[in-house]
Amino acid sequence: MPIKSIFLIAILFVIVGCSVRNQKQSKVNKVEELLAKMTLEEKIGQMTQVDFSVIGAPAGQNLDDPIDKAKLEDAVIAHHVGSILNTPTTPQNKAQSIEMWRKITQTVQAVSAKSRLKIPVLYGIDAIHGATYTKNAVLFPQAINMAATFNPELSFKEGAITARELRASGLQWNFSPVMDIGRQPLWPRLWETYGEDVHLASILGASYIKGHQGDDFSASNKALTCLKHYVGYSFPINGKDRTPAWISERMLREYFLPTFEAGIKAGSPTIMVNSGEVDGIPGHANYHYLTTILRGEMGFKGFTLSDWEDIKRLYTRDKLATSEKEAVKIAVMAGIDMSMIPMDFSFYDLLLELVKSGEVPITRIDEAVSRILQVKFEAGLFEPDNKMLSIEGNFATPEAIATNGQAARESIVLAKNDNHILPLKKDANILVTGPTANLLSAMNGGWTITWQGDDESLYPKNQLTVFKAIEKKSTGKVTYIEGSSFTDEIDINRVIEAAKNHDTIVLCLGEKPYTETLGNIGSLNLNQAQINLANAVIATGKPVVLITLGGRPRIITAQVEKVDGVILGFLPGMEGGTAIADILFGDYNPNGRLPISYPRDTNDIVMYDHKPMESYESNGYKPLYPFGHGLSYTTFQTNDLKLQKDKFTLDENINITVTVKNTGLRKGKETVLLYVNDIAASVTRPSKQLKAFKKVELNPGQLEHLSFTLTPDDLSFIGVDLKRTVEVGDFKVMVGNETVTFSLAK
Repeated sequence: MPIKSIFLIAILFVIVGCSVRNQKQSKVNKVEELLAKMTLEEKIGQMTQVDFSVIGAPAGQNLDDPIDKAKLEDAVIAHHVGSILNTPTTPQNKAQSIEMWRKITQTVQAVSAKSRLKIPVLYGIDAIHGATYTKNAVLFPQAINMAATFNPELSFKEGAITARELRASGLQWNFSPVMDIGRQPLWPRLWETYGEDVHLASILGASYIKGHQGDDFSASNKALTCLKHYVGYSFPINGKDRTPAWISERMLREYFLPTFEAGIKAGSPTIMVNSGEVDGIPGHANYHYLTTILRGEMGFKGFTLSDWEDIKRLYTRDKLATSEKEAVKIAVMAGIDMSMIPMDFSFYDLLLELVKSGEVPITRIDEAVSRILQVKFEAGLFEPDNKMLSIEGNFATPEAIATNGQAARESIVLAKNDNHILPLKKDANILVTGPTANLLSAMNGGWTITWQGDDESLYPKNQLTVFKAIEKKSTGKVTYIEGSSFTDEIDINRVIEAAKNHDTIVLCLGEKPYTETLGNIGSLNLNQAQINLANAVIATGKPVVLITLGGRPRIITAQVEKVDGVILGFLPGMEGGTAIADILFGDYNPNGRLPISYPRDTNDIVMYDHKPMESYESNGYKPLYPFGHGLSYTTFQTNDLKLQKDKFTLDENINITVTVKNTGLRKGKETVLLYVNDIAASVTRPSKQLKAFKKVELNPGQLEHLSFTLTPDDLSFIGVDLKRTVEVGDFKVMVGNETVTFSLAK
């Protein structure tokens, strides 16, 4: 390239860099100018978030206009609220048409424009697998399934499509992604996570954020994200939602903080706080986590948001505070910037009293409000030309639907295929049974159209359940008999009788939709009605393909041992039925991989990255299916695992190459997983940890040479002094069945 061209490019980079810095400085100046004009009441209002019900018309009334204008003005003008969340409550919390959402958000902003300082309201919604509260939106597989794709590109596209459909709905703030790590399979929000591995969750979550926000989340087709739920929420010792976690500082830094740090680095400007407690301190009262670590160590610049009523619960539930007023003081001084005490203005009133009495300094209020205003400026809410994105070409497009279908197909895990029972012949006579076989809700889970996602009547009629998708694709006889519900036997004898006239039985078991505390269970075992159905079906002697759907790995060990085919579907979304049928009949070659260890028994919970003593003597890692497991209709082989040398210094990158080949007869996708083990260290290290992965598509006989790079950070851990360190010594790199070793020296 000519020197002149290089010089011009360098100048351009300088100009662009200066422009970005100037824009940021300009927004900081605007925040300072606006803050200086604000009254104390206006400042505290910005820290206050209320539920739609506070501004909504009485339930069942004014369905064409669910906002009560007087209530809205009371909230926005009189109480200066900075944020509203949730879907209208007329007659219940459920998805609205895109036209209704646009009307609602325009009405809210029109009232905010009448306020003294004209500060826009930031409207938040749980759009955790697409624009879940907008009718006919593209609803993707849930996060546990997106993790099973091992495909960051699909996660990026999901984020981009979700943001675009939110903005077309007039919405701009998404309470997603969940960056909690899923290491407690009983937890009813496991399916909202990207699985048990730190690296996988960090990569998939960061990719989603980048797709959702782009380089500028004020762009007309981008929207803000919110990391949930900082930190330790996902690891309750008893497995139940909103119950205590016992996490040491070392474990916190090793497993639970890195995913949030990845989300912060990806640019997420807001964080929702843990509804539970860690080591006896509720998340909303934890200054060490919210301020010392989050701000001081991880450099988070955005604002923190409480979860539903959790500030008030410091008094009512946790008995940490002696009054609601003290609870507000504790939370704000710990580092909470915005309150989700959503059903009234009690936070506003109490915080106003606390500041006036001097118990909460005005400097803390200014700090919180500055963060909130900064995010609003960065989101473009103050821009007069920040028009609503058009519906045409931005909502439920053919391209978005196709991407969703691909995500669903890549998220399905073929766990067992003995005697080549799959693919099924299309002219086979198939009996379909089981409680998850003919429900769209069973493939979508919570936060779908409604909070719990369990109102089947609200699901779109054009989407296909597993049974309907099999029926559509088959040229043979397909019969559906429910057999059992999620709790009760219905007509098992009818199923047994029908089996005589069918070649194969597709048995669909699993869970009904749920989320949060309503999803708490005491055991991973399936209910007896489903077990009875499964045992009866297996006893017919007919070939059986077992399909599971639901948010957790329910125990199916006894049944798996007696069937030839097993598909783990989890929550593959609206296109899940079609995706499963495509795999059943061989129209798609499965390539999903487990992002969790699937337990063999309800109390045998061991992660793949277990410590050496967990596999020592009589102990062992013996899941039903291990992390990363997933079969294909073709075969792959990895070999020639090599390093450029076998000795490195502590600050060097390590380059690794390996060859992967399709040794079968069908085109397919393979995920190559690279693990590392620190052979001996001052703190016990996991037997192996995932540090890199790549997904490739290969034709029969085709091979590809893959390259990976490990950085010093990939070899680090939390040392004896609770600081991240890299130690000299020997390491193993593992890919497939191959292992190579290298050493680090000073």
